[in-house]
Amino acid sequence: MAEEEALGFEHMGLDPRLLQAVTDLGWSRPTLIQEKAIPLALEGKDLLARARTGSGKTAAYAIPMLQLLLHRKATGPAVEQAVRGLVLVPTKELARQAQSMIQQLAAYCARDIRVANVSAAEDSASQRAVLMEKPDVVVGTPSRILNHLQQDSLKLRDSLELLVMDEADLLFSFGFEEELKSLLCHLPRIYQAFLMSATFNEDVQTLKELVLHNPVTLKLQESQLPGPEQLQQFQVVCGTEEDKFLLLYALLKLSLVRGKSLLFVNTLERSYRLRLFLEQFSIPACVLNGELPLRSRCHIISQFNQGFYDCVIATDAEVLGAPAKGGRQGKGPKGNRASDPEAGVARGIDFHHVCAVLNFDLPPTPEAYIHRAGRTARANNPGVVLTFVLPTEQSQLGRIEELLGGENGAPALLPYQFRMEEIEGFRYRCRDAMRSVTKQAIREARLKEIKEELLHSEKLKTYFEDNPRDLQLLRHDLPLHPAVVKPHLGHVPDYLVPPALRGLVQLHRKRKKPSSKKVKKVKAQNPLRSFKHRGEKRRARVVPS
Repeated sequence: MAEEEALGFEHMGLDPRLLQAVTDLGWSRPTLIQEKAIPLALEGKDLLARARTGSGKTAAYAIPMLQLLLHRKATGPAVEQAVRGLVLVPTKELARQAQSMIQQLAAYCARDIRVANVSAAEDSASQRAVLMEKPDVVVGTPSRILNHLQQDSLKLRDSLELLVMDEADLLFSFGFEEELKSLLCHLPRIYQAFLMSATFNEDVQTLKELVLHNPVTLKLQESQLPGPEQLQQFQVVCGTEEDKFLLLYALLKLSLVRGKSLLFVNTLERSYRLRLFLEQFSIPACVLNGELPLRSRCHIISQFNQGFYDCVIATDAEVLGAPAKGGRQGKGPKGNRASDPEAGVARGIDFHHVCAVLNFDLPPTPEAYIHRAGRTARANNPGVVLTFVLPTEQSQLGRIEELLGGENGAPALLPYQFRMEEIEGFRYRCRDAMRSVTKQAIREARLKEIKEELLHSEKLKTYFEDNPRDLQLLRHDLPLHPAVVKPHLGHVPDYLVPPALRGLVQLHRKRKKPSSKKVKKVKAQNPLRSFKHRGEKRRARVVPS
């Protein structure tokens, strides 16, 4: 019983303001990494901690950092305001997420603790103004932090006390090795450091030797993904590339995948091919594209989390490719060229309530599979991972299963019981849609979206700051339409639906079709949705069942 009580945040000697913030976040007890790391960090020890994605690593370093800073201000001698905490992350989105978490935990001590994010390159002038006020904690990517250090807008040599490297195993593979080594020359000789990582590799070992002093290593005895009672993992063997598109169409159009889902592909060109394919069938989806401005990418994630749309197509190629020692990622496949080297979604980005992860393309490495699967089944919520596999990819799939290591030798990825012959009636539609998505259509779609997002983020930025409600109407899953769209493909005739699924599809249609009163209410709240409902009613009158 005493051991159970020791697990609570209230027994860690934390400031009451931090405990109140933890309560507001709904955390009744710490996760395993938080339980082990926080007491050691409060003792002043350097930490090298490995824990799977979604296990609460951010709070594991943010809570002791805030506690140490608050304790120093409350009990130590009065000293000049200075930057005493530095958090390094590999991507801009992770920087925003880390800043948000630290600010939430510091909600009741905001006057004492100020946090600044300097990861966005386009805000250099405003960042210099913020740094002149000497915030207590600075968050950013190594390249942006080094840039401010070289311009003397940030000085850490005489003040830094705490250094955190989050997602440490990605920092080198992301091309930040030279920046990190240069950055360390601007730091004092003595400081406390935390390295947080999902995996231990050679890069983490190198960072350990560069940064840590007699660290405590936390190698938690937990599986890299949640157990089968929380996370169900399936594989489905598709005979051809066409079968993959056919199966995805059936899963989404017949509502066999419910709730919010992430679709992972291996290149940016494939992302737009998939989006334009789904548009042919009136299935809305948006692409999380590293070529887009940071504000747009974060807005896509925010709207997805708020439930504006249920399907995001993403690639992890920019983040999880082969290590690029001394150079930036993003110079690989043609389909990924010109993407932002500091953008990526397979790791760390906090998508809320993702019900399913669909690996439309097999992950390039077993580690990439783990990081993709980690986007679902978070915080004790259930989740499903479905991986599409071609016959030529069986050996690659075997390496993934070997890393996952099912209990008692059982396969980690169970066969997905699906009869492809039952959806053969949809194949001609699938081929028709695939022929419409040409390389020219994909190029035009990418160019059109980049132009529109640049316009929205620059020309309308001030307007949306004054009119935040209008910002919600700027949806990212609206049709691109560079390919020829055939309206009849958006409707599924009953005779094409497999007999075993007709009851399920009809039930879903009844739930989806609103009454006239509901349509009026939707019209008052969101004009975009009212157009959508009116379009559905028109189609219902024109197309026979």
